[in-house]
Amino acid sequence: MNIYKSLNQITKYIDENLENTINYEPLAKILGVNTYTMQRIFTMLAGIPLSEYIRKRRLSNAGFDLYTGKFKVIDIALKYQYDNATSFSRAFEKYHNIKPSQVNKHTKLKNFPRIIFDENINITTELDYEIVSLEELNLYGVSTPTSNNKIRIDAPKFFEETISKYIDKYGEIDYGMITYDQNREECQKYYCLYDKKIKEFEHIILPKSKWLKFRINSQDPQDIQNISYKFYKEFLPSCKYNLKELPELEYYHHDITDFLVAIY
Repeated sequence: MNIYKSLNQITKYIDENLENTINYEPLAKILGVNTYTMQRIFTMLAGIPLSEYIRKRRLSNAGFDLYTGKFKVIDIALKYQYDNATSFSRAFEKYHNIKPSQVNKHTKLKNFPRIIFDENINITTELDYEIVSLEELNLYGVSTPTSNNKIRIDAPKFFEETISKYIDKYGEIDYGMITYDQNREECQKYYCLYDKKIKEFEHIILPKSKWLKFRINSQDPQDIQNISYKFYKEFLPSCKYNLKELPELEYYHHDITDFLVAIY
């Protein structure tokens, strides 16, 4: 399977269905994975969450439709799957920096083109891994808000702040964890977690599961980020595993890190 050819089929399908409800199931079938895995692959390789990509393509086309002067605002709103003119107008103004009712022949609008992937990219990097089964994990810790664009800075900074604050009281941090928003496309929080009960901390329960384990002979943030990058950019698009809707884990022990991703 050429992952980039399949991604081009996805963006083509989206463009052909911007005026319809876009169900993620057909997109996942193009890649041969579940919807959660498809969203993670698209987000990492396209550099933009799938839902945001669809939204920007619709608003870009809506700008052109309004520019022609042939349609009413409410007609455009319904055409691009907005419930009403108010929600559409709010989104349109945020994207184009102008109200839809003000668009005319002299208006400057933004264009967000369809993403076309280079189908000639070859991935030859080898990445060693194991499949491990872990019993239910009961972890306790603290978190900080983050995002896809900020995680590389937020995670190591928060880790250092947490270890400095609590090492004398609770010892070394056992796990790092990244959670995602309800759309499963944008990083939401980074956690520093302990595998012992600490009443003042949030209690996190992760169910028994199988995990892909990538061992890193280091606890350096850059080394951990490099493995995460290779996993999403190189390993996941070419493997056959379906991801579970569980957070990613980093297990710190004996000066090494295990990067863990839950699978079915």
